[in-house]
Amino acid sequence: MNSSSNNIFLIGLMGAGKSTVGKLLAKKLGRRFLDADHVIEDRCGVKIPIIFEMEGEDGFRKREAQAIKDITAEQDVILATGGGAILLPENRQFLSERGTVIYLHANPMELWHRTKGGEGRPLLRNGDAKKILENLYAIRDPLYREIADHVIETGKPSVNQLVNTLIMQLELSA
Repeated sequence: MNSSSNNIFLIGLMGAGKSTVGKLLAKKLGRRFLDADHVIEDRCGVKIPIIFEMEGEDGFRKREAQAIKDITAEQDVILATGGGAILLPENRQFLSERGTVIYLHANPMELWHRTKGGEGRPLLRNGDAKKILENLYAIRDPLYREIADHVIETGKPSVNQLVNTLIMQLELSA
């Protein structure tokens, strides 16, 4: 972790609770919250599924990489990344060097229950969502763990309990 930065970056698969946890964490710590997907949508003027449709996953990942580079250069920000942001080595480097990385971990079955319907989740649209999540988990879990300063289980506690636990861990490691 870069000690000169007070940034906190939340990583994890879709449905892990990055945006929900990030908003509450930012409120409790008095920081600015950003959701990488929303930043990309604001910059492009269209929703993520449209970007995927028009430019494919590669085009989206390029836009995401630029957003991650820009956001991680800021100070005192809490960022919820997209689930696939860690796929590019440069994103992993920016995240790990420019702040504290929190991996919000949940197993694929939990994530499947949370993401049923898949609205706004282009990767879950074509095929068996449960199987897709299992495959994404197999690929991404080691990458999340590679850069995580903390791994937080998101299964049982309420969002409030989870955020309080996270704040305690951050204070202990400061």
